Amino acid sequence: MKKIIYMLTSLFLLGACNQGNQSGSTPANDGIDSTFEYKVDRFADIEILRYPVPGFNSLSLQQKELIYYLSQAALEGRDILWDQHNRYNLTIRRVCEGVYENYMGNKSSDEWKQFETYLKQIWMANGIHHHYSEDKIMPQFTQDYFVTLVKSVDPGRMPFRDGMAADETLNEILPVMFDPAVMPKRMSQTPGSDIVASSAVNFYEGVTQQEVEAFYNAMKDPADETPISYGLNSKVTKVDGQVTEQVWKLGGMYDKAIERIIGWLEKAAAVAENDHQKEVITLLIDYYRSGDLQKFDDYSVKWVTDTQSRVDFINGFIETYTDPLGLKATWEAMVNFKSEEASKRTQTISDNAQWFEDHSPIDDRFKKEEVKGVSAKVITAAILGGDTYPATPIGINLPNADWIRRDHGSKSVTIDNITYAYTKAAEGNGFNEEFMWSDSERELAKQYGSLTDNLHTDLHECLGHGSGKLLPGVSSDVLQAYGSPLEETRADLFALYYLADPKLVKLGLLPDGEAYKAEYYSYIMNGAMTQLTRIQPGKDIEQAHMRNRALISRWVIEKGSEEKVVELTQKEGKTYVVVNDYEKLRALFGELLAEVQRIKSEGDFEAGKQLVESYGVKVDPTLHEEVLARYEALNLAPYKGFVNPVYKLVTDDEGKVTDVTISYDENYVQQQLRYSRQYSVLPLKN
Repeated sequence: MKKIIYMLTSLFLLGACNQGNQSGSTPANDGIDSTFEYKVDRFADIEILRYPVPGFNSLSLQQKELIYYLSQAALEGRDILWDQHNRYNLTIRRVCEGVYENYMGNKSSDEWKQFETYLKQIWMANGIHHHYSEDKIMPQFTQDYFVTLVKSVDPGRMPFRDGMAADETLNEILPVMFDPAVMPKRMSQTPGSDIVASSAVNFYEGVTQQEVEAFYNAMKDPADETPISYGLNSKVTKVDGQVTEQVWKLGGMYDKAIERIIGWLEKAAAVAENDHQKEVITLLIDYYRSGDLQKFDDYSVKWVTDTQSRVDFINGFIETYTDPLGLKATWEAMVNFKSEEASKRTQTISDNAQWFEDHSPIDDRFKKEEVKGVSAKVITAAILGGDTYPATPIGINLPNADWIRRDHGSKSVTIDNITYAYTKAAEGNGFNEEFMWSDSERELAKQYGSLTDNLHTDLHECLGHGSGKLLPGVSSDVLQAYGSPLEETRADLFALYYLADPKLVKLGLLPDGEAYKAEYYSYIMNGAMTQLTRIQPGKDIEQAHMRNRALISRWVIEKGSEEKVVELTQKEGKTYVVVNDYEKLRALFGELLAEVQRIKSEGDFEAGKQLVESYGVKVDPTLHEEVLARYEALNLAPYKGFVNPVYKLVTDDEGKVTDVTISYDENYVQQQLRYSRQYSVLPLKN
């Protein structure tokens, strides 16, 4: 199950799990005023932003020191992610950085600017494949120019691997960088193909999809009600003709980075807020030392039951979005603290979790008899790392293991300061005026958009991912690559269905029965049209969250076509979404939710595949061309990334910590280069 939500664009409003961009409240000032500069850089189709950390200076010294140590642990795993995404990533990045810092030639030429853009793009993607489309990022400069750049730099200043000369290094990486046929997809999802062999991720080497599936199927016990997440923290290779795992642990693969992560976690444990939190950190350290996935489950259970600590964190191999088989987890980290006032909203939702489960439109066989341990809060992100940086979520629901969620509950968060940063950066961008049907929809967005967008995220994360159950014997990975988009579809539909429920008005979460229409409209508009700004002409939809939104939007348009519930309508030569019947639209959301839950609960691979492939993959080329042209005229960047704040320890003459300061002065290039100097301990080949 996948629970991270990514902000899609700088658009005013988006729909659920990869969306949202408005905050229901302004974060506490904490010295952050109208002069705060949210926009940092702009290149290709990307805009880089800053996010404020309001409330940090009001924390206790112990809490600030804890955040500092956890933030260092969150940055030490950066190169793990790069290597996971592709085995050539570290070499390519470090060679490019070596050129960028040491080339003494002409830096005003078009080709140099194209080289600089390429480097910024791969920083954003944590590798040579686009962070969203999965396509390889093709350099706009020539191969000959790149060779000239590399050979013009003093070899002593270049990070060539294992004593290799420039020519040897170039022979290794040039095809990977410049040949479009070599490793074209980070994660391949082509039906009927060997998706392991055709994916560029570094989770598998020298093995086929069939071999990997057989390897892990032999480990699984269908009768085990508390199964470990087989394969979560390892690379699969062959040794002497036998399929085997290289475990990511201390003394194993990624040893040097993990050793440093552990070192910072040990410092964090020493200043933990309470004994429970200290035990959480200690269990995580034990897991990193051993690589034992049972210890990861022990840690996850302890972590999910820590609801009293104000400071919280994620650190480890968590999400499986990037693995075509949905087994291997990329490394990610985030440090945060609870926003007390804003969390009252999510607390109300979690307090009523059982009511929402009981009244869900799904089959009773798939409902949880007792919803356990649902905790929800609004948080302020303090640092982003690994697979949450530079592109970052706005909501998270963990852990991913179904049995832990069933027996112990889950933690759901909405990240307040990130959504606020998106909002501030998007002010006055003209998006609503261009794409919304009429003043009526724009007024709905203005009046209710921020609130309903946040509530959609809350419901998606707090309850959607935690709702429903698998039937006995059904494995959580049985849907394979279709599992991610279908899980996000399920959580989105849960949220959409309940947004229109009178219960939200009764709970004081919505002011009236009209508010939900703002999110309904923006969601369908995004799923059916405006998210196409992220797709290159002629390409299919690849990313799981985009498939999810396309699936829902296209399905309800088709199923409601006879009654014209939702239409794509022309006006003055432009296409718009028109919602004619919001009540019937809600009914359609409920109908689809029931089917998607059935697919997940029963493990119906063929039905899930059919649903995703029929509604979530293909793109109407005519509509796509129109949307791209209209969006380009607005001069907006469809992708956003962030730079982190910089924390520094302040000590007295005896070395005792007296304060932790925060600053926002570092730009994108400075931060990326510093991270490469400060947090790169892995060899180029792992």
